[in-house]
Amino acid sequence: MEATVVLDREPPAERPAIRLASLTKSYGPLTAVDDLTLEVPRGSVYGLIGPNGAGKTTTLAIMASILLPTSGVVEVAGYDPKVAPREVRRRVGFMPDVLGVVADLRVDEYLDFFAAAYEVPSASRKELTDTLLELVDLTVKRDSMVDSLSRGMKQRLSLARALVHDPDILILDEPASGLDPRARIELRGLLLELQKIGKTIVISSHILSELEDVCSDVAIMEAGSLLTAGSTVSIRNQLPTERVVKVRLATGEEHEFVVENEDEQVDLLRKLVQEGLPVVEYSVGRVLEDVFMQVTKGKVQ
Repeated sequence: MEATVVLDREPPAERPAIRLASLTKSYGPLTAVDDLTLEVPRGSVYGLIGPNGAGKTTTLAIMASILLPTSGVVEVAGYDPKVAPREVRRRVGFMPDVLGVVADLRVDEYLDFFAAAYEVPSASRKELTDTLLELVDLTVKRDSMVDSLSRGMKQRLSLARALVHDPDILILDEPASGLDPRARIELRGLLLELQKIGKTIVISSHILSELEDVCSDVAIMEAGSLLTAGSTVSIRNQLPTERVVKVRLATGEEHEFVVENEDEQVDLLRKLVQEGLPVVEYSVGRVLEDVFMQVTKGKVQ
């Protein structure tokens, strides 16, 4: 019988949805996660950023009670997943980076199976399945075999599965992998809608542009270690005020200008247009990309 240890029976709003303190996960001589400490605020969209091999997937699996930590403290929704994994899983929807092996199941059967596993009443499962399939735009595929779906469709089905028990916390490992540009935009909108209704979302990616416009908080990892973490506002404040604007002309000429703020960016563009220059590209480095390049060193495990 599972012994349930409640770290915070009724967590107040200011308590983080997830707290990691000195978290370490080792596989023999390899340390996949090294002394990681971070907090995920309730109601946030929290981006876990890092190159492949940074320890993101291991960290998410520990949050979801899929892996046990070697040492350190883990609190998810007020529970320790090491001693109360069922309580954590009732409150967490986990979307791995791959769907896994599914044999001889239709799409609707797949969702019905997981709804039953989470003890959703049988009378409610048909409506729930219909709602989730519509949410992830797979209604027309409800009678298709799961194995026949494209990679992007499997990603969307995996997200529907993570939502089947209406969890408070969503943990999504590379959810946009395999999605076409339209589907990525739709996913971003869906995540923001889920945040609006009170969900806490932890999302990992090594593609920074996927997270720039959706995350309220971010953590950057490299080689198993945390390099920096905080709200996107605090992360932005780590950068120098000067920004480099890149300009490309129709003639092929490229120029770079240093500006101090957004007002100077506007003035620069206005001046270029007034001078009649054929500007075809006018870009400023994205914040997460700038911070990532500033704090990482290209280490691999």
